[in-house]
Amino acid sequence: MGTQTDLNTGIGRRRFRFNFSPQNRREAIWGLAFISPWLIGFLLFYLVPMVASLVFSTYDFTLSNPDDAEFIGLDNWRRMLFEDPNTWLTLRVTFAFALISLPIGMLSALFLAVLLNSEHLVGSNIFRTLFYAPTMVPLIAGILIWSQVLDAQTGWVNRGLDELGIEATGADGLRWFDDPWLIYISYTFIGLWGIGNAILINLAALQGVPTALHEAAKVDGAGWFRRLIKITFPMVSPVIFYNLILSTVGLLQYFIVPWVLTGGDGYPEGTTRFVMIHFYKQAFTFQNMGYGASIAWLIFIIGLLITVLLFSTARFWVYYSGERE
Repeated sequence: MGTQTDLNTGIGRRRFRFNFSPQNRREAIWGLAFISPWLIGFLLFYLVPMVASLVFSTYDFTLSNPDDAEFIGLDNWRRMLFEDPNTWLTLRVTFAFALISLPIGMLSALFLAVLLNSEHLVGSNIFRTLFYAPTMVPLIAGILIWSQVLDAQTGWVNRGLDELGIEATGADGLRWFDDPWLIYISYTFIGLWGIGNAILINLAALQGVPTALHEAAKVDGAGWFRRLIKITFPMVSPVIFYNLILSTVGLLQYFIVPWVLTGGDGYPEGTTRFVMIHFYKQAFTFQNMGYGASIAWLIFIIGLLITVLLFSTARFWVYYSGERE
């Protein structure tokens, strides 16, 4: 028994021991050397600030008087979750906008990528360049351009609708940035200005679908739409899932557009008071860094929970060609 026990112990030790040969050790050292800039950047600009913000969330800490910081435990969290109505108001506004903007942005990028991937499209390279070009325009400049394009009286959109016989510039016309029922559509228009990156990612995925699958489906009599649903979409579903994760996280951090257009005052009728604006005002306008840090961590936790939920559903609709049962 003693011999068998010693033998099992020895096997266990050998199983979990990392025996690097000199060549493997050199490769590991070179690998760490090459990724060290990323590791250093991650530690300095991501991990350390995250840990610091978590610590700040337990303090009554203001930027104007950092020496008077006082440990208050979970009081910031209690105030944020149970006493501050703006927390749930801004989250509701953020999710209401996401329900409109997310599907429109995702479907538009995928639809345009499918069109650009068509073999019947003439001048496809020109169109790809045109769709991507707006992403090269600075974001602030793009927002200011759209603020004029959607102007109630002089904007091109309303002027064009007038030409089509739809009264858009009169007293009862369309007020894109003043009407609570149109404001999210306006912001979605601005977002569509910058979907060039998503179009290119979807286009790359579409071009990676094996042509043999489409040829076989054609032989079996499948039409274009059926091939799109049964072959193309399943094959590019990992990229769709990737874009969905990025878009969802990005919408939780939605900030620049409403800040530039309204200064974060929530106009009209509080419909643009997003949760990131609530965080920014608490942390930097009112300089309540402790309370702002707790809001930042709430946004992080919500984003993490949504990401975990999306990953849990991925096995039902995301197809990976290399998977094995």
